[in-house]
Amino acid sequence: MTQNIGLKVKEPTRECEDRHCPFHGGLSIRGKLFDGKVTGAKAKQTITLQKDAPIYFSKFKRYARGTSTIHAHVPGCIDVEAGDHVLTAECRPISKSVSYVVVEVKA
Repeated sequence: MTQNIGLKVKEPTRECEDRHCPFHGGLSIRGKLFDGKVTGAKAKQTITLQKDAPIYFSKFKRYARGTSTIHAHVPGCIDVEAGDHVLTAECRPISKSVSYVVVEVKA
């Protein structure tokens, strides 16, 4: 049985025993939603996301391309590979560098 996490996302079809899963465990979602591309999925239950954001330089009146990298937890009921486009949500810190959890794989 899945819990309502408060977001309009597609619920996973598989069940999992992960306590850090927002659908089947006790992890609550709060704060920001983060949309990005998976750049690395080699770590156990953790992925690396890259977010592209424009940075404005007022001196030159131009925009530059800026990127930032975050780490996100992958629950056992969601399959993610490198190159996928995912939606992540902010949660409490799970480890030193992980404060986001994957809620939906878009493509």
